[in-house]
Amino acid sequence: MVVFVLPSVLRRWVSGHTEVKVFAVSADRDSPPTLGSALDTLRRTHPLLEERLRDEYGRIRRHISMIVCGENTRGVGGLDCALPPGAEVYVLPALA
Repeated sequence: MVVFVLPSVLRRWVSGHTEVKVFAVSADRDSPPTLGSALDTLRRTHPLLEERLRDEYGRIRRHISMIVCGENTRGVGGLDCALPPGAEVYVLPALA
């Protein structure tokens, strides 16, 4: 289970919820799930939210940061970032 913690500007796409929980499935049973696989699940359950997080090429949008275990995912593998069990992914819009 992965929990996406959302800022107020993205909550309207999920009926005002502050969090969205999804199951992240790993490519095989010997490897952990990744941020990319969690976002793939999010696409199926909340497509309007997911399209605001990733661009048409599947990359995380430039104005969005995602924090896992206190680290910005851009510095720890991006979409290939491994997610520990019960991971919380903090979604943050870029600051101007």
